Amino acid sequence: MVPTASPTKAPDIPARLIQITDTHLGPAIGETLLGLDTDQSLVDVLELIESEQDSVDAVVCTGDVASNPDPSCYVRYLDTMRRYFDCPLGWLPGNHDITAMMQQVIHPYLPAMRTMKVGEWLLVLLDSSVIGHVHGDFSAAELEFLECTLAAHPNTPTLVLLHHQPVKVGSDWIDQYQVRSHEAFFAILDAQPQVKAVSWGHVHQAFEVTRGKQRLFATPSTCVQFKPECDDFAVDTSMPGYRWFDLYPDGHLATGVSRVTDKDYQIDYRSAGY
Repeated sequence: MVPTASPTKAPDIPARLIQITDTHLGPAIGETLLGLDTDQSLVDVLELIESEQDSVDAVVCTGDVASNPDPSCYVRYLDTMRRYFDCPLGWLPGNHDITAMMQQVIHPYLPAMRTMKVGEWLLVLLDSSVIGHVHGDFSAAELEFLECTLAAHPNTPTLVLLHHQPVKVGSDWIDQYQVRSHEAFFAILDAQPQVKAVSWGHVHQAFEVTRGKQRLFATPSTCVQFKPECDDFAVDTSMPGYRWFDLYPDGHLATGVSRVTDKDYQIDYRSAGY
């Protein structure tokens, strides 16, 4: 098990946050996505984290925890996570999840779903899912929650996490599912200079861009990857992975992506969709 980092840190020592995303677990153990056993690939990524990280302050999953939502998916996910981490967990829904089902899960170690304090940073977890649709959007209530939460913490460096991409990542087929209300979303962020970064899942690939003073990131899936910069659906040969963040007390951050390297997965690379 990866140890929890000490809550008392020197001023120049960052908090370590791990982001995983798009685990796509099925109701039964060993179900597959495009031929890949998603339970196995999740464990492979968690073992990679365990081998690379000396300590972890928090882990957040940014959606699509389940592929075909069932309470058993979420319970099994949490059971698996607790085998590897004794630190606080967070999660938020993706387009394959059912928000109400996640909220009603019975488990002794329930993740945060709205905000987390990690070191000197605030994490804001948003729900960009739209029932019955693949694309992302924010309800008026969700945007109000974001605005009020940020206004209440004007001096706290903040990382905003969601499932869908709020900016285009360069692939037409998946960029059609961009957050519809992205302009309103960024208008709120632009009024709050303590927001240092935004990170999401959904696109099953690594991505990074700077927007003004904000850094924007996408994180690889723990299962299959989508090939970047493709107008049509294409599966990438890149391996499952995760993103780490070092969140410094003064408001700057460092981040990187690490991937599984020693596995030979049986994936349907010729698939035209999923």
